[in-house]
Amino acid sequence: MHRIAVIRGDGIGVDVVEEALKVLEAVAPKHDIQWEFTEFPWSSDYYFKHGEMMPADGPDQLADFDAIFLGAVGHPDIQDHITLNGLLLPIRRRFDQFACVRPSVLYPGVTSPLADKKPFDIDLVVVRENTEGEYANVGGFQYRDMPEEVAVQSAVFTRQGCERVIRFAFELARQRNKKNHLTSITKSNAQGYGMVLWDRTFAEVAKEFPEITTNSLLIDAACMDFIRRPETFDVVVASNLFGDILTDIGAIITGSMGLASSANLDPTRSGPSMFEPTHGSAPDIAGQGIANPMAQILTAAMMLRHLGEEAAAKDVENAVEETLKIGEVLTPDLGGSSTTSAVGDHLAKLVS
Repeated sequence: MHRIAVIRGDGIGVDVVEEALKVLEAVAPKHDIQWEFTEFPWSSDYYFKHGEMMPADGPDQLADFDAIFLGAVGHPDIQDHITLNGLLLPIRRRFDQFACVRPSVLYPGVTSPLADKKPFDIDLVVVRENTEGEYANVGGFQYRDMPEEVAVQSAVFTRQGCERVIRFAFELARQRNKKNHLTSITKSNAQGYGMVLWDRTFAEVAKEFPEITTNSLLIDAACMDFIRRPETFDVVVASNLFGDILTDIGAIITGSMGLASSANLDPTRSGPSMFEPTHGSAPDIAGQGIANPMAQILTAAMMLRHLGEEAAAKDVENAVEETLKIGEVLTPDLGGSSTTSAVGDHLAKLVS
């Protein structure tokens, strides 16, 4: 029995989680999987009613679950720092989900905005440090709302934080066994303390993995290379902010934010990991039945794999790949005319 905490969240999160749960239920009998889904109504609507994104003891309520399955968070009438710091970041920190894993794959049947890219020319994974760095929320205001107002925002880099996520990325490159290459993203020419510690730690950990080739790129150069030569990347390890930037580029060059899956992992498994797609709540299309549920469904496959259900995860991934290749049941972002629920129904049928 896998006990899963479900947080649909906001906007299209409500719609795409519904389809992902449908696929998870459909694949279960074939692989003798039993689910226990528990829903939590934490969202922007919850904030409007209670003045907080979730209760103060929200993370404690999640502690005994095997995984957390999240849709999307964000509302046009609430500033993003409130939704982020009120829900996502406290969960990531409470359960030390320090490795955010975000694959970007150009699937058959999907057209990249980059010229002449064929299926699987782009097949990379960004490992984003997820609990410190630029999102550490250290700082403050002085002279609030006065002409002389000052805001201080500090990034936090620790040797332990850098080392463990870099080592995780090396191990992932070894496990993938594709290009056996790891790229580190830095900006140590301008950030002379935190990123220098990152660079030194990367060089030290690299000695433990002589079979993995490495290189280091400044974030601006990496953004350029994600566009001009994405096929050269295998695994990429980056700080919180830089990983966030690069994974949006990775999603777009592989055809759609609607295909961008993501996992917030505690590799030690001392607490639940959280699975959420890269895309946001997309309030402009929420409730219209046109959101692409494939990112959420591919995220469900990542959750299955984390839970040890490798065969079921592969079935879900194969169903998505086959559907994209045939191209008959697709949402508008991929050039189709199918509804969100029609795509979910089709994939559920394929995996059952």
